[in-house]
Amino acid sequence: MPGRLFPTDDELDSLLVGPGSLTWQFGSDVRLFLTMLYPLLLQVAHPTVGAGVRDYSDFERRPWNRLFGTLDYLLVLQYGGRDAVAMGQRLRQLHKGFRGVKPDGERYYALEPNAYAWVHATLLDAYVSAHAQFGRPMSREQIERFYREYVGLGRLVGVRERDLPADWESFRAYFDRMVEQELERTESVDRVLRAVRHVTLPDLPFVPDLFWKALRLPAARALYVCSVGLLPPRLRERLRVRWRAREEREFRAIGAATRRLTPVMPKELLVSGPAQLRWRRKAIARGPLGDGGSAGARQRTRQAA
Repeated sequence: MPGRLFPTDDELDSLLVGPGSLTWQFGSDVRLFLTMLYPLLLQVAHPTVGAGVRDYSDFERRPWNRLFGTLDYLLVLQYGGRDAVAMGQRLRQLHKGFRGVKPDGERYYALEPNAYAWVHATLLDAYVSAHAQFGRPMSREQIERFYREYVGLGRLVGVRERDLPADWESFRAYFDRMVEQELERTESVDRVLRAVRHVTLPDLPFVPDLFWKALRLPAARALYVCSVGLLPPRLRERLRVRWRAREEREFRAIGAATRRLTPVMPKELLVSGPAQLRWRRKAIARGPLGDGGSAGARQRTRQAA
């Protein structure tokens, strides 16, 4: 049923992804770490999402908590098998407590279908865009297949079929419309950009130091340039993000360098998700998406509300 919030047990086998899926093969290339901020910036430029991050996130004090939280969610969704089902329901339950008032005085709710689906849409676009610039560009046929798989995964977190377009071409029109008509410079956009300029990258055991050295830029600088560089130019202007010829040159140079790495990269770096999931299992279990952290997350949500 198109309007059903979560899939039935009979639907799950067709929605969960495995080693033969494009999501599995393209979802954890280590080069994608360069663009971690890109979907976050798209998300917080949405007025509802931006207000929620303003009211319920401590990104400025602990930016990697938010980014690792997104990473953990993606690892379980893409590589966790049936664990993704319970995780998706906990994620939606967690968002029920996120509500408040936007700067214009209008009330917001994190589970507004438009805003909730937009978060999933930004992740989907991020994979296709990041691979085109920094990794393994997908063919049109691969993009269509990847799109169908990822929309299916959205069902596990409560993004209904009708909340996103049916195919990639329609998605591009939807994405462009959102950029033109919905996104704006929010307080959370400024907070994210301020935080990343001073962030120190944590140790990532599955990303070799040689990878960062090959970029010939400090890791934090590379993270900023690669993520902001993927933003549509018209959106960068509206967000008032400074983008000079220097940044454009760095963006293009990093893309050329990282794409050339593909033939020599071991499989473990092209598909690092299973290893990352093993590394993060205990943290996931303790966090708001895991069984051990769900009660604490509900308590924190009640206190914040």
